[in-house]
Amino acid sequence: MKNLSILGATGSIGDSTLKVLDNLKGHFKIMYMSANNNYKKLADLAKKYDPEYVIIDKVFYKDLKELLGSTKIKVLTNEDGLIQATSDPRVQVVVNAIVGSFGLRPTITAAEHGKVIALANKESLVMAGENVNKLMKKTGAKILPIDSEHSAILQSLNGEEFSTIHRIILTASGGPFRDRKDSLENVTIADALAHPNWSMGDKISIDSATMMNKGFELIEAVHLFDLKPKQIDIIIHPESAIHSMVEYIDGSVIAQLGLPNMMLPIQYALTYPERKKMDLPRLNFHKLGTMNFYEPDRKLFPAIDVAIAAINEGGTVPVVLNTVNEIMVYKFLQGKIKFTEIVENVEKEISKHKKIINPTIDQIFEVNDEIWKRLH
Repeated sequence: MKNLSILGATGSIGDSTLKVLDNLKGHFKIMYMSANNNYKKLADLAKKYDPEYVIIDKVFYKDLKELLGSTKIKVLTNEDGLIQATSDPRVQVVVNAIVGSFGLRPTITAAEHGKVIALANKESLVMAGENVNKLMKKTGAKILPIDSEHSAILQSLNGEEFSTIHRIILTASGGPFRDRKDSLENVTIADALAHPNWSMGDKISIDSATMMNKGFELIEAVHLFDLKPKQIDIIIHPESAIHSMVEYIDGSVIAQLGLPNMMLPIQYALTYPERKKMDLPRLNFHKLGTMNFYEPDRKLFPAIDVAIAAINEGGTVPVVLNTVNEIMVYKFLQGKIKFTEIVENVEKEISKHKKIINPTIDQIFEVNDEIWKRLH
């Protein structure tokens, strides 16, 4: 029995994680569950799974306490609660499913305390991949990715050394605009949220629509698998049956396939290196028929090249990439800017930024905080 913290328990990844834990009864005990503001759902989950602690924004502290009533579950708030959830010596595994840059501090704290980190928070490695890797080497912490693409790479490696990788092929569904040939300037919020293959939160859905998520995944892969950006290719695969591929130095290509369901990569991370039975629908090759692959349109989706340029530039440039993108996504969701202005504004801010080479973790937070104060 391992003790576990779930950060972002009320989101889509949190939902899938809890389904996996239902399937793995007797293997994990949930000690901490967090949410940002969905205190009603967090209260319901806490009553069902009986963690020792729940964590919520301090604005909703009294509301959550009231809903929990006479239970023994303790309520913590904000960053202090997340620090406790990721540093508690009784916790072995931290699932970080927090969306956005707010998820970086919990990853840092978990790495400082030698935890196994089941990571869905892309921002942690985009903003501070080198720093996180240094911490893990020092403390023995480990990251196991629970997004489908990096889980596919991990599964395709299956014990091979990173040095045997020639390149990685990240597959992309292409999002809701994969078949568009004309400008995306006037697409609506509803259009951008209508992902054809995956059910995700709003922020991640917009990142998929701009294909910035694929740029982030490329940066994550650089840090997870000790690669250079030029060793990573991105290819559109509308069927989302192949979740990513590894090409080895001898020319062999190994792919991981499955239906688009987040439970599979989450369970693989939680049971790694073992596999456990799970009763999910299986990939039917007769129904699948053909699989298609084509290059993304870099003019229609400039986010990919912006992200590649940012990781090649290094230093604090990926921090600017991530933070400005996050702010602009929320501005688009609020109807304040056009869809195409998301990436345009990211490029503008990067061009104005004075890079810090080899930033400390504190400097990364300072750059992030300054951008939020200035642009939010």
